[in-house]
Amino acid sequence: MIHTIYFDFGNVVAFFDHQRAVEKLARFTDLNATELTLRIYGDVTEDDYECGKLSSAEFIRESKLNGRLDCSDQVFRDHFVDIFWANPEVCSLIPKLKPHYRVVLASNTNEMHFEKYTAQFADTLQHFDHLVASHHARARKPHPEFFTYAHQFADTHPEACLFIDDMPVNTEMAAHFGWNAITYRPDGSLADKLRALGVTIGTTAGERPV
Repeated sequence: MIHTIYFDFGNVVAFFDHQRAVEKLARFTDLNATELTLRIYGDVTEDDYECGKLSSAEFIRESKLNGRLDCSDQVFRDHFVDIFWANPEVCSLIPKLKPHYRVVLASNTNEMHFEKYTAQFADTLQHFDHLVASHHARARKPHPEFFTYAHQFADTHPEACLFIDDMPVNTEMAAHFGWNAITYRPDGSLADKLRALGVTIGTTAGERPV
């Protein structure tokens, strides 16, 4: 029986596109968008930042240097974080799960993105019992260390956990760890997949049970 449900954030709770940031930052460099993307997201700096090995100030400094960006730190931050929009399918499901289950976030995310989306999606994230991020865990999915860190917030044994993520490599590792897992696809099928695993989907205020 499922007790705790873990949700990935990016492309599950909300969608994101790094190119939104790149298009805005490209005004401040002589590099083209493809090269700028590689300079910001394509090397060890971004990975280290998501694992909490760099501070936000250090990441901004390195990204501006690598991307030859002539903008203030605040302008970089504002554009870098402006990449998210809601996934209504999942956001509407979470309040219907909360009365019956422990709900935990399990996200590969850095400090600036975490600060942005926890404010932007506060109405949805208020239903979570805990928010696990890779920069807190100091490890990224699919590394086993991430799942070990996240599991301390499960309040149950692995067999009673369910993990929902859009990346097969992550759901495969979750299954290896002992959790149940669903690889999310934005096709409207998540509720049916949850019910197939015996998950109860309740109602929110103003709705009738179905």
